[in-house]
Amino acid sequence: MNTLALAGPGPWILFFPLFWAAAIVGVVTVVRRAGWRRGRDLRHRGGGSDEHSPIALLGHRFAAGEIDEDEYWRRLTVLEEQFGRRTTGPEARRK
Repeated sequence: MNTLALAGPGPWILFFPLFWAAAIVGVVTVVRRAGWRRGRDLRHRGGGSDEHSPIALLGHRFAAGEIDEDEYWRRLTVLEEQFGRRTTGPEARRK
């Protein structure tokens, strides 16, 4: 007679930790993806740029009168080259 007390649980015991590990990984993946999408949507609804980005700070300085228009466009061109955006300054409008 082969009972559980004499033979032990057998190889099936390995499936329980694997099942729980897969369940935890699945829940973490779903939560991270849902949170990532929610955060991305909120950022894009607010105008597409972060308030603390260099371009936004430059715009705030220009609006506050700390820098003049020429300096604003010069610095914006440098920042857009660094971040890979297209130039929309007065030089691009003249062409």
